[in-house]
Amino acid sequence: MTGPHHHAYVWLGSGDVLVKPGDAHRRPGHKEFASAQVMPLECADWLLKPADRIEATFEEPKEAADWYDAQLDHYVELFVGSYPPRPLYEETVRALSAGEDRVGGWWVSGGRFLSLNLIACSPHRVRPDLACPLR
Repeated sequence: MTGPHHHAYVWLGSGDVLVKPGDAHRRPGHKEFASAQVMPLECADWLLKPADRIEATFEEPKEAADWYDAQLDHYVELFVGSYPPRPLYEETVRALSAGEDRVGGWWVSGGRFLSLNLIACSPHRVRPDLACPLR
């Protein structure tokens, strides 16, 4: 990938893993960071994870927004007693077109946490020093 794009990441796991004890394993300097299946503390740090963690890559904001909506539909049964808060589609497209991330995280059934992420790449607005994991 050479131009601006977004990488998609999903994490669904036990909430206990988020704080296992503390959060050092979710920080890039920790020895377990690269292999830890849990989401990183900072959204941009997804780009430091191995490339095989990427669920999909999108050059077009509308395609990325479609993926995000489809993921919410896919996991809807986990939102016991309520529907997931869904950002307006047009707002998601606007944010992605501006090179922003779209990140959502929710506590869901069974004490689990669901994290859906579209992370801007090449460059990331806040962390332009991060290289694309596909290069």
